[in-house]
Amino acid sequence: MSATDTQVKQNSSGQAVTDAGILAWRTLKRIPRTPDMLIYATIQPIMFVLLFAYVFGNAIPIPGFPGPRAYREFLMAGIFAQTMAFAVASASVGLADDMAKGLIDRFRSLPMARSAVIAGRVIGDVVFNAFVMLVMVICGFIVGWRWHKGFGQALAAFAILLLFAFAMLWVGALIGLSVSSAEVAASAGLIWLFPLTFLSNAFVPTPNLPSGLQPIAEWNPISSIVAACRHLFGNPSPFASPDGFPAQHPVWLSLIWCTAIIAVFAPLAVRKYRSSTAH
Repeated sequence: MSATDTQVKQNSSGQAVTDAGILAWRTLKRIPRTPDMLIYATIQPIMFVLLFAYVFGNAIPIPGFPGPRAYREFLMAGIFAQTMAFAVASASVGLADDMAKGLIDRFRSLPMARSAVIAGRVIGDVVFNAFVMLVMVICGFIVGWRWHKGFGQALAAFAILLLFAFAMLWVGALIGLSVSSAEVAASAGLIWLFPLTFLSNAFVPTPNLPSGLQPIAEWNPISSIVAACRHLFGNPSPFASPDGFPAQHPVWLSLIWCTAIIAVFAPLAVRKYRSSTAH
């Protein structure tokens, strides 16, 4: 590769980063103009916290950790991970809506990197989800949740959650670019997440599940994120197979899952965007 080609590649990469930053700021600027989006995005996780903590908390025992507070500490990592996973919907609906309104066509006519349209949306949604997570942390403290391994490890857990949100947003981007309308994107973005979330360790300890479901639940990507956070927070984290890889290396497994999801879905989303805007 010649020096000229290298310089051109560096310039195009820098332009893509700049374009993505501009479009991420566009995504964030829409939030004050649509406060109902912020309200509903925070109400749902708060409702899950309150319902599971006070309605199901006494009915779901945590093996080796007696008492209702044990379930509340067990619960919060699951709520965090579920909320980050549900970020899929914001990306899928947002991009599908932009496609339907012709906004993507206007972007295509501008001298900007094509990958920046999706990357900007994803980065903006990650920042938005960081705010939602802050609201959930406050709610968790109110119901009795705490971390016990220091602020540094708690920050590492929050970083893993945001990385997971970043990965899932690429899945949402691919869905949003593949469906015909925002209404379809809303359903397609969430319908498969409910069984994935509930067939995990998010709300019920895997030792309490039927034996045939336990291995599936413990290798579930959501379970790996939840287990990594519980490990870093110092919260109860029982496993049906305590000697297995998910139990012994939850942080590594969570990073492997996030990397794999990004490696698969980010290129697919960019390719889908290019093919959708090629005509």
